[in-house]
Amino acid sequence: MAEPRCSSHAGAAVYRSRDPVRNLRLRVRLQRVTAAGPLLPQAPPLLAGPRGSELLGLTERARRPSGEEEEEAEVGWQEKLFSQFEVDLYQNASACQTPLDRQYHEDILKLEKAGGRKNCRIFTYTDHDRFTNLEEHCQKVTDSDHEVPSYLAERMANVRRRRQDRKPVESSSLKSKIITWEPSEEFIKNNHVINTPVQTMYIMGDLGPYGKLGHREYEHVLCTIKVDSNGVITVKPDFTGSRGPYRVELDGEKREVWQYTIENVSARVRPEEEEREQRMFRDLYGRHKEYLSGLVGSEFEMTPPGTLRLFVNGEIVSAQGYEYDNLYVHFFVELPDQWSSPAFQQLSGVTQTCATKTVGWENVAYFCYLFTLEMFFTQGDESEDSLPQWPVLYFEVLSLDSWQRYRVEGYGSLVLPASPGLHVLTIPTWRPVELGTVAELRRFFIGGSPELEDLTYVRIPSTFKGQRLSRLGFRTEATGSVTFRLHCLQQSRAFLETSALRQRMQSVLDRIGGFSQQSSVYSVLEAFQRARRRMQEARESLPQDLISTSASTVHQSQEP
Repeated sequence: MAEPRCSSHAGAAVYRSRDPVRNLRLRVRLQRVTAAGPLLPQAPPLLAGPRGSELLGLTERARRPSGEEEEEAEVGWQEKLFSQFEVDLYQNASACQTPLDRQYHEDILKLEKAGGRKNCRIFTYTDHDRFTNLEEHCQKVTDSDHEVPSYLAERMANVRRRRQDRKPVESSSLKSKIITWEPSEEFIKNNHVINTPVQTMYIMGDLGPYGKLGHREYEHVLCTIKVDSNGVITVKPDFTGSRGPYRVELDGEKREVWQYTIENVSARVRPEEEEREQRMFRDLYGRHKEYLSGLVGSEFEMTPPGTLRLFVNGEIVSAQGYEYDNLYVHFFVELPDQWSSPAFQQLSGVTQTCATKTVGWENVAYFCYLFTLEMFFTQGDESEDSLPQWPVLYFEVLSLDSWQRYRVEGYGSLVLPASPGLHVLTIPTWRPVELGTVAELRRFFIGGSPELEDLTYVRIPSTFKGQRLSRLGFRTEATGSVTFRLHCLQQSRAFLETSALRQRMQSVLDRIGGFSQQSSVYSVLEAFQRARRRMQEARESLPQDLISTSASTVHQSQEP
């Protein structure tokens, strides 16, 4: 059904399967081996000797049913096999209190009419049984009897109970508890526990002595199976396979030893069905790929000629150094002339209200608020030498108190970076102030404070048409700072043309270099030909006697 990821002889094995978990089937074989304690009392004289003790054991086994010594059962996922204790308990209708108990009562009556249960010692506890909840609540990490579960282990054990006992929250209480201004330590712990739905099943064995079946003290967990919503199957202990059976040694005078094996007998897919399934998956993935290709398009999206596309993935990281708590940031982007944005693009936003925490000497509010901006710059009729104005992001930091009154904590502006890449910027802020104690008292008790009617007054107002901007008499106070993280991307056909021109110039230089190498080779060959012709001409101009004498001299020098 699946391939193992990790396993050990006595530990758990983790599997992952894409098939439905209802196809999982296990075969468990339980067998009594022998007594591991001291020897039994001496047999009567009639059966003395090794042969007599052997006959005694055979006689005792002959009086017991076959299921008392050895039993084999095939169990499916969440298949219920009743134990002798459950049969005795649920036969009495007065002991059934829950709907599950009454359902088990009806099932046991049906089994009695059909001839009784087929299993004797092997039974199961499903996900809905009380044993499952109790076992998970008291689950241990080690095999020590003195182990004390940690706080995290207790909270994770209560995940199932919280999920089953969860009640719908009324709308009135939900509206009043949207924000917890002062969370306690207990509240933080309770809301930071991973809640992954898990279903559990236990395969049990009743290892009681002959004639004493149905006692809870003799119940032993043979195998634990857990399946989560991601298709991860945990089997503890792992399937035996070729490693041999597991052994269970009981405490007591006889110290009986039992052994059992666990096998995966899930129905395997036939080759033609597996091939058909793979073909279906390939067809499904192919159609999904075609669907995605249809959404993206066959060609890469390009900007029109003479247009620059600016794409910004931004994040308001944090704000630090402000006077009051519970901060939030309101921002918007101003587009200069020759800049535009798509119709669906939002150029403003408001972060969530964030409480501050003390980091070093400052109070810091971590927003981690993400936003996306897409803008286009189109070249106009102006000269290409003039630099374009870049978009500006204006923002204001405000605080909110328990009476839903806000105060202005600071104003700031940020010119979007003109170069692509990652930019981490910390922008200081300021706020206007009034002289006198009354203004500060009004700000503390009522929440009012001087504000800017036009937020662009942080830099140069958009409505200003003059040559000089005077701010004489405007009193301000430096407050805190806001940290931004911006990932900027730029796209334009001009970049592609510049790259193509650079490659073309490189190829021309390569050809020029090749031509220069060929010309140097040709010059060397021509010089060699000229030197050879001069040698031939010089040899022809010498007398014949001198040439023959030199030839005989060379011939004599070559003789031994």
